[in-house]
Amino acid sequence: MTAPDLIDITVDQIPALLADNAVLVDVREAYEQARERIPGAVELPLSHLARGGAANLPGDRTVVFLCASGNRTKVNAVALAMIAGGSGYNMVGGIAAWKRAGLPTERG
Repeated sequence: MTAPDLIDITVDQIPALLADNAVLVDVREAYEQARERIPGAVELPLSHLARGGAANLPGDRTVVFLCASGNRTKVNAVALAMIAGGSGYNMVGGIAAWKRAGLPTERG
């Protein structure tokens, strides 16, 4: 059996996943999300995972995790993949790449 993991995905690949009912999950902390967030992204700070915060994830949808730059998501890939049902995606470059691509953000 293969260990759970996240698949790296670039920002330009995300619209197709979103069109297919995927969900963006922002693992940055609340204070970071308050400054700027992606509209419609589910908030799941890494610090809440140990307290059962993953219960907010829709179990029947593909999950794309993001953080500020993609590093936090990559470091925690195994744990995140497990709460996503064994697999999911890591948005390479995080919200910084999203903004560089000219995609919308809002104040949290």
